[in-house]
Amino acid sequence: MGYTVAGNELETDAEGYLLEPDYSEEVVKVIAAAEGIELTPRHWDVINYMRDQYRENGHTPNFRNMLKGINEFWPEADSKALYDLFPIGPAKQAAKVAGLTQPLGKGGY
Repeated sequence: MGYTVAGNELETDAEGYLLEPDYSEEVVKVIAAAEGIELTPRHWDVINYMRDQYRENGHTPNFRNMLKGINEFWPEADSKALYDLFPIGPAKQAAKVAGLTQPLGKGGY
């Protein structure tokens, strides 16, 4: 499985995560469409947060740390709000849609 973005085939693992991160906006749109997600500004807030965490730490946070970090810019966010955005699992699905590699273990650190 792979994604075609601007004529380029991006390699993925068996679960559809990119093997190399890609920070382009077009990648997010292609992966979100494949996941059945219609992007909203809140999706982009979470995607940008996940990308920042990946750049700073080399991996994405687990769900608990993700929620804690997101509460810094979206204080009313809770588990339900994040599952509404990324129903398969916010920590893993948000990383996938953000164009990042598969999270460590059960969703990062």
